[in-house]
Amino acid sequence: MLQLNKNYKRVTTNSLQEIKSKGDKISMLTAYDYTLAKIIDKAGIDIILVGDSASNVMAGHETTLPITLDQMIYHASSVVRAVERALVVVDMPFGTYQGNSKEALYSAIRIMKETGGHSIKLEGGSEIIDSVNRILSAGIPVMGHLGLTPQSIYKFGTYTVRAKEEEEANKLIADSKMLEDAGCFAIVLEKIPAKLAQKIASNLTIPVIGIGAGNKVDGQVLVLHDMLGMNHEFNPRFLRRYLNLYEDISKGVKQYISDVRNSDFPNKNEQY
Repeated sequence: MLQLNKNYKRVTTNSLQEIKSKGDKISMLTAYDYTLAKIIDKAGIDIILVGDSASNVMAGHETTLPITLDQMIYHASSVVRAVERALVVVDMPFGTYQGNSKEALYSAIRIMKETGGHSIKLEGGSEIIDSVNRILSAGIPVMGHLGLTPQSIYKFGTYTVRAKEEEEANKLIADSKMLEDAGCFAIVLEKIPAKLAQKIASNLTIPVIGIGAGNKVDGQVLVLHDMLGMNHEFNPRFLRRYLNLYEDISKGVKQYISDVRNSDFPNKNEQY
């Protein structure tokens, strides 16, 4: 039987804290457009992330780096218009917060004012803490993101599991505590060892959302197009496909083409 966090007509940052304190799990998916956001919101998802993964999923770029602030605002605005229940988190794209906290605040304010979103997400720890602090000082809720941070792909040079070595693991633990102390309402941990993720989640009072970080954290996030099977080329270990829409959509389109060519569509009941 489907178990939802049904007590919340509108999920807020406070709701997420309550869900963690009760020992329940938080569900989170990405969305980039009105139609799919409306479907997953009605289904009961707790958090919708307007991810900079739109750069890959919607625009076909190899990395998340090319997507612009204006493009993120467009996607987020489309999602917000569809949502009645979920908390909407908007990724701040590469180049809008690294190294310049004033630029970070300006970018965050644009996102909040122009999209109607509820919060923003930044990648990194101590390297971007000045930006986190400045954004939080303006009353804008911030979700952190540690572990594999795709905006830093050219620094890492690989999408492999992060924090397997002690030094990096210790920094990740310290960064997670730093983000909590700064006032972040939650943290995403991406592609790190499950035991490390469990340790961090148990040591923090704020919710920890995992992607490729095991099941001992406070919730999970996946890219919607991945879990629906709309693409078939991306196959990380952490991905579970709940549908195979790539095949279903292809089959439907092929049938439509055939029906048009055979003059079967439209039939007498489908015309005026």
